[in-house]
Amino acid sequence: MIVKLTRMKAVLALTLLALTGAAWWAWEQVSRPWGAQAVSFKPAGQACGQEGQLRYCVHRAAGGVNGDVVYHLHGRNLEAEVWNDPTYFTALLQAYWQNAGLLPPTVISLSYGPVWLLASKGQARSSGLLDTIWRDISAIEARVGPPKRRLLMGESMGGLNSLVLGLSQPQRFDKVAALCPAVYTESPFTPLSQVLEGIARTGADPRIVFGIWQLSRQYVANAEEWSRFSPLALIESARVQQTRFSLYLSAGLYDRYGLYEGTERLAHRAAQRGVPTDWHPLYGGHCAVDVVSLGTFLAR
Repeated sequence: MIVKLTRMKAVLALTLLALTGAAWWAWEQVSRPWGAQAVSFKPAGQACGQEGQLRYCVHRAAGGVNGDVVYHLHGRNLEAEVWNDPTYFTALLQAYWQNAGLLPPTVISLSYGPVWLLASKGQARSSGLLDTIWRDISAIEARVGPPKRRLLMGESMGGLNSLVLGLSQPQRFDKVAALCPAVYTESPFTPLSQVLEGIARTGADPRIVFGIWQLSRQYVANAEEWSRFSPLALIESARVQQTRFSLYLSAGLYDRYGLYEGTERLAHRAAQRGVPTDWHPLYGGHCAVDVVSLGTFLAR
């Protein structure tokens, strides 16, 4: 009798557990997003190729282009083909150009893989891409033709890469648009106490910040190398006065990456150094984008 009762209790417990699991699974299915908001636009024509390690895609709007070229450097874990994704901000950008009747530049998206930083060759094992990217761009232009003007654009990781490339070689680029770039007043080599103060001051997610510092150390080995990589250091040494170089910067006030402070400081310092700078502080999170001002900056 006791054994039978024990078995009944076990069966009831297992049944209850199964029902609870089924209810949880059903709730997860119902409560998660059922789809994604897509943008209504006409995707640009896309032709992709490979240049050594570099994957690239050339995008030309069906309605024509203005002779300029924008090199698009994507964010982390994305790819060169992302430009025509109807759920990404680049679709909004294309839709703006189309609705405003603007002839856009040709867009060439560049990718060395899901994660990459443009650091010059140093002691870190993954460094050196900054020394090879211009050779790869030159090879692409030998195929597609030279642009009237050469522009750079990137978001998040790509925003940082755009700044590093543009500020390292300002004579080669007319404009740089860096959206939510990973610009920080501290470095991976700053004392931990200062890093913690920065996390508290900016409202950054500590896991994200420490992840970024860990990633950065794969490309930059020490404080001296960081001074040749950080946009806040590069803006001080860049020879921008003799060029037509102009800058577009945007960042969300409560970006979980904690990059608003550094990007704002970069915008102010660039303006002080005489660089024409469009600074767009946004009330939003990571990679909030002001599509109209960005689209105008790139197409005008």
